[in-house]
Amino acid sequence: MSDDILYERHGHVRLITINRPARMNSMDFAANDALIERWKEFDADDDARCAVVTGAGDRAFCAGADLKTYTMAYATTPVPEFRRRFTNGPGFGGITRNLPVFKPIVAAVNGFAVSGGLELALAADLRFCSPSARFGLQDTRWGFHACDGALVRLKEIVGLGNAMEMILSGDLFDAGHAYRIGLVNRVVDAGRLLAESLDYAARLASRAPLPQRMAKEVMHRIHGMSLDEALRLESDSFRDLGDTHDLDEGTRAFREGRDAEFLGR
Repeated sequence: MSDDILYERHGHVRLITINRPARMNSMDFAANDALIERWKEFDADDDARCAVVTGAGDRAFCAGADLKTYTMAYATTPVPEFRRRFTNGPGFGGITRNLPVFKPIVAAVNGFAVSGGLELALAADLRFCSPSARFGLQDTRWGFHACDGALVRLKEIVGLGNAMEMILSGDLFDAGHAYRIGLVNRVVDAGRLLAESLDYAARLASRAPLPQRMAKEVMHRIHGMSLDEALRLESDSFRDLGDTHDLDEGTRAFREGRDAEFLGR
């Protein structure tokens, strides 16, 4: 496995680190493919209940695609092959498109999260950042627009007006602005960012994993549904939890005044 993507176990939490600090943690095709494999590994591992994704060093979470290698690949690869790869395969960073992972994911944003890097952070469920973090979709500065989920997810997170400002301007925004508009959940001192992200992920991992995954899936699936369809999907999902071990364990633990020990089944 590529050293460009590190994968560490912390109890039921998995820490995934983009390890290309000399390139601002931008990703070439090899690093992107390695990250996709790590997401698949995380998703398939029943012991892994929550992930934290971050970038090595303190300058960047991820600066998007390594344009030098991507530009070379565009120049040497037939257009139909590119179209198949980027339409049918996972998106940039894996989880941005065609790779659903319904376990909780926390992005620890240390520095720049721009273009594809921001889109990767948007595909996480929660975003913590350092005060030096900077966020932007700079694509319109170079003649294109976001293509790995930002046009879909950003307005759901920050509202249409704030999303339009980021998408149309191509400007960078600081951590304070990101927090004010709801782009990030917390701004954490740089020296504590990773530890606090891991601590929070461990707290999520202590909760019942089945309802977490099922709730996340419902919230993803309801887009485009009518209200009645969405409410039916929610109630069907709740009903499906009725025969699970973890529901029985959770209610028993509540009655007995102790912490529940969930098994994810």
